Amino acid sequence: MEDMQSLNSSRRSFLKTTGHLLVGFNLLPLTFCQTKGAPNEILPYEGVPFRPITDSKLIDSWIKLDAEGYLTVLSGKQELGQGIKTALIQIAAEELDIHPDRCHIINSDTGQTANEGFTAGSNSVEGSGSSIRQAAAEARQYLLKLAGQKWNVSPSSLQVENGNIKSPSGEEISYWKLLEGKFIEKKITGEVSPKNPKDYKYVGQPLKRDDIRKMVNGESYFVHDLQMPGMLHARVLHPPSYLSQLQSVDLTEVESMPGVLKVIRNGSFLAVVATREYQAIKAWEKLKSLADWETVPIEILPGQLLASLKSTSGKPEEVEVSPGIADTISNASINHQAEYFRPYHMHASMGPSCALAIWEEEKLTVWTATQGVYPLRSTLSDLFAIDEDKIRCIGVPGSGCYGHNGADDVSGEAALIAKEIPGKHVRLQWMREDEHKWEPYGTAMAFQLSAGIDSKGKLLAWDSILWSDSHSTRPNGRAASFISARKLDPPFEFRKGGFSAGSYRNGIPEYSLQAKQLHLYTFDGPLRTSSLRGLGAYANTFAMESFLDELIHKSGNDPIDFRIKNLEDPRAKAVLEELAEKTNWKSKSKGANTGLGVAYARYKNSTSYFAVLAEVEIDKENKDYKLKKLTGVIDSGLTINPDGLKNQTEGGMIQSASWTMMEEVNYDKNGITGTDWASYPIMRMMDVPELEVHIINRPETKPMGAGEAAMGPVAAAIANAVFDATGSRIRNLPIKPEKIDWEKV
Repeated sequence: MEDMQSLNSSRRSFLKTTGHLLVGFNLLPLTFCQTKGAPNEILPYEGVPFRPITDSKLIDSWIKLDAEGYLTVLSGKQELGQGIKTALIQIAAEELDIHPDRCHIINSDTGQTANEGFTAGSNSVEGSGSSIRQAAAEARQYLLKLAGQKWNVSPSSLQVENGNIKSPSGEEISYWKLLEGKFIEKKITGEVSPKNPKDYKYVGQPLKRDDIRKMVNGESYFVHDLQMPGMLHARVLHPPSYLSQLQSVDLTEVESMPGVLKVIRNGSFLAVVATREYQAIKAWEKLKSLADWETVPIEILPGQLLASLKSTSGKPEEVEVSPGIADTISNASINHQAEYFRPYHMHASMGPSCALAIWEEEKLTVWTATQGVYPLRSTLSDLFAIDEDKIRCIGVPGSGCYGHNGADDVSGEAALIAKEIPGKHVRLQWMREDEHKWEPYGTAMAFQLSAGIDSKGKLLAWDSILWSDSHSTRPNGRAASFISARKLDPPFEFRKGGFSAGSYRNGIPEYSLQAKQLHLYTFDGPLRTSSLRGLGAYANTFAMESFLDELIHKSGNDPIDFRIKNLEDPRAKAVLEELAEKTNWKSKSKGANTGLGVAYARYKNSTSYFAVLAEVEIDKENKDYKLKKLTGVIDSGLTINPDGLKNQTEGGMIQSASWTMMEEVNYDKNGITGTDWASYPIMRMMDVPELEVHIINRPETKPMGAGEAAMGPVAAAIANAVFDATGSRIRNLPIKPEKIDWEKV
């Protein structure tokens, strides 16, 4: 115990002297769930007073100046690896003229941060960043007014350096001394202008990310790393397939196993709790061998999937209608029609989903990697039929996310298990097969595209028909969004949401056209689906930019020139022009065994602009190809952290390439067959191409989300490059070598 106390003391000293934040910021317990003497591996910073959020319009709902001389930034957005902790600190530090080393951040905690919904759609910097910027700007003005009153001078005459206000006559006082420990309980008016970008010192700089340092050094960082005193370990035995029901199981043998404290059965929900994790795994294996399930086979099998979804009955949603478009296309000098398909894709998180939960005095605390702590809280409220104010959800990063994976399910399950053992922290981690079989996938989609161009290479009309299942079944206040809630006795009834906009995201061309039309058919597929990085934008852009490449090839135009000619937005043209310059497009030589492919999109048709060139190399003898290089150009407006923007873009490029070239969920009538990395392969380090990302920084414009901008264009660029190299147009993902007609090469 003395060693642990010494360790804790040294860490506190480290925090006070360096100002670096440890994730335990997110672990500061509520008064109702105090963990006495908890030797958490991830410790809270002691200088930050705990204060639940009362009004998101107050300045101190977004920033706090604590008594220890630090600035604390508060954001309801979760850190998913996209680097928002660093970016949001830079924004606040900039407006308040405080060095980032004196700044901390608390993310995603229903006990302390504002309700900002889900961390999704590349909205964190645009949304949370905008709120923090405005709060910081108004805090600075308020503090300058206080100092001006103190010295009887005009606030405009004062200067600030690293949180210290200086008067023309040499007087000096820090923000912290000026406040004397008080909160800034002022409303955000929106009337104060933030700093002029030309005066920026911290925004636009490649500030190093402390989370990356922790990961590289193997320090405690993820929810998987949390350690609590007396913590117990659990495993859940999920059914073999979606519709399976538990018929019988003899629990006595499992209950007598070493270390097993409890075996839980509620309907078809089965779980084991043990003192040590390995004991829980051994008990899980035994339970798996003893359980007898009634299994209902999946009716729509992979070979029937495309035909099934295209036979969806009912009236389509008319997203955009253009009367007479069919005639415009048929009468065009050049017209074309083609169909495309995207399979189910996994999130394939590197670390299986994990959560911790504890019930104390009929109140619940969950440490979770969810993308939305408030939606999770409302859903837990429905599951347990208790008031939301009796639940606290604390966001801790998970090892891989990219949308709605198993993080919410495992949080609900951890809470269910912990309910059976009150007063104890229960850590639940899924097995790898759980993650692969039970996470919600990115849905399969199909597309039928038709378009026409005139003799001068001008696009005239574009008609799209698409088929898609739901892109959002996230926690929404109804317990049945948790997969295991549907297996309880009595079960919670699941109803899919109606968020159709995710299906046609980027489905309407940004190009200048006389006529555009899009019809959406929503089908009910055989597999569980929800939000995956970019929602429908990935597949819509793959289909659209592949189809455009077919039109360009048919008309004999240059891929970059054609796109520029048919775009009106100067910023859209600029990323393509920059791509042409950076890749020496006009003079770029192409070898006999290489292929080049170009693609472009503006994510959501409203945020970041991205253009990309893919270069592939074919091996005709072995009937294989390799992605050699991806060169991208991105315009996300004002760049907060150039390294962060490049990291996000490169990560998106790699994941998109993996989806496009390798990934698809395989299943049969009995359930998911891709249950590990061998049966669901993803891109390995040796397969990663050379990456080159160029940023067009626009300080005069607002920052825009970038995390999903690269996904769709990369897919199409690879397809276009494979066609360029082989003459084979692969319209059904993934683009595997066996789909190429090697006789054409």
